[in-house]
Amino acid sequence: MTLLVVQDLAVSRGGLRTVEGVGFSLDAGQALILRGPNGLGKTTLLRCIAGLQPPAAGRIVIEEDSLAYAAHADGLKSALTVAENMDFWARVFGGGDVAAALAAMDLQALAHRPAGALSAGQKRRLGLARLLVARRPIWVLDEPTVSLDAASVARFAGVIGDHLAQGGAALIATHIDLGLPQARVQDLTPFRARPGTRSARPSGFNEAFA
Repeated sequence: MTLLVVQDLAVSRGGLRTVEGVGFSLDAGQALILRGPNGLGKTTLLRCIAGLQPPAAGRIVIEEDSLAYAAHADGLKSALTVAENMDFWARVFGGGDVAAALAAMDLQALAHRPAGALSAGQKRRLGLARLLVARRPIWVLDEPTVSLDAASVARFAGVIGDHLAQGGAALIATHIDLGLPQARVQDLTPFRARPGTRSARPSGFNEAFA
């Protein structure tokens, strides 16, 4: 079953195209790793696929409410505890097993600690744990292992593997090898836009809020 199709996609940042002509599909059980140098436009591409900004050209075919996006920012409420953050996201996304998600990312002992008191690595693990209560088949992940130690990277790679085994899919921008045998790798370098290529900005879209 195909969960995501990207056709001839172009994205822009600051009115200039970064990549163009990108195309791929993701089926249930598949992962796709996006590679390319810093500044190429990987984050912009993922934000576009996640629906946070419009494409400059091309088409994205995806079922509504089928995607969960984990960005560079962890997006936590610092005054809430770990468990309270998870409970909030479980309610927003229609309910998921909070206890199981905390266990999957080794956060049980921190359940009652305010998120603002966590280390950078613990915050990242909490941000990623929210994927497990989102009940969305497609995970779009932008450098998800930043701030994680080696043990936590291995743990999260196992979480992704379980997600794929259950029929989910993952689109991941990362420079490290997560050891996922199901993963394909796509280098975005050949899709770099021609220097100075400008894109018309959609009416009402302000990149300052993208």
